[in-house]
Amino acid sequence: MIKIAPSLLSADFTRLYDEIRAIETAGADILHLDVMDGHFVPNLTFGLPIIEQISKISSIPLDVHFMVTNPGDYFSSMAEFGVEYVSFHQEAVVHIHRMISVLKENRIKAGIALNPGTPVQHLFPIVAELDFVLLMSVNPGFGGQNFLPLVYDKIRTLKEYTDKIDHKLEIQVDGGVSDINAKELVKLGANILVAGSYIFGSDDYAAKIRSLR
Repeated sequence: MIKIAPSLLSADFTRLYDEIRAIETAGADILHLDVMDGHFVPNLTFGLPIIEQISKISSIPLDVHFMVTNPGDYFSSMAEFGVEYVSFHQEAVVHIHRMISVLKENRIKAGIALNPGTPVQHLFPIVAELDFVLLMSVNPGFGGQNFLPLVYDKIRTLKEYTDKIDHKLEIQVDGGVSDINAKELVKLGANILVAGSYIFGSDDYAAKIRSLR
C-alpha cells in the first residue's frame, strides 16, 4: 500500500486546524511533522506543545521526523501523544540501537533518517531492528527544495538488502516529491511519499494526493 504523508511544515500555520482537516478530507494517510532545533539543521520549527495540540485534532497517524541533536529527549512525550511513527537522524546519534530500543519499548514505529550524502549501507547492521527508513531526497532544513536523483540508487540498494534478509521495511522518501518522480520512487521500493509544498502549495489538495498515488 502506498501511503501519502503531507508535510505540515508547508501548511499555513495561521490556519493550522483548517489545514489539518483539509488534508485529512483530501485523502492523506499520514501527517508528517518536521521538528528542527536550529543546531542539527539551520532552521527552527516547532516543539512539544504544538505536536501535543496537533495530536488532539488529527484523525490520521502522526509521523514525527526529528532533525535535532538530542532526539531521545522527546521519545516519552511522543508515546504520550500517541505518535505512531518517529524517525531520527543516523548522523545525529551515537547510540543508535539504544534509541531504537526506547522507541520499541514505547510501541512507536522506529525509523532512521539519512541525509542525501549518507550511504544506506551504514544502516545494514541494524536495519532488521527498524520499522522504516526515511531517505532524504533534499538536504534537510528547508522546504521547497529540488529533488536529488541520487536517492533512486539508495532506495534500490536498501530494498535489495531488505529482500535478501527477508525483512519487511517501509521506505519513506522526503524532499521534492511530486507526480514527476513518484512513479519511479514506488517502482524502486518506496511506499511512503512525503510531500510538502507540492500539496500545500496547491489549491486542490485532493488532486495533488491523487496524482502521487
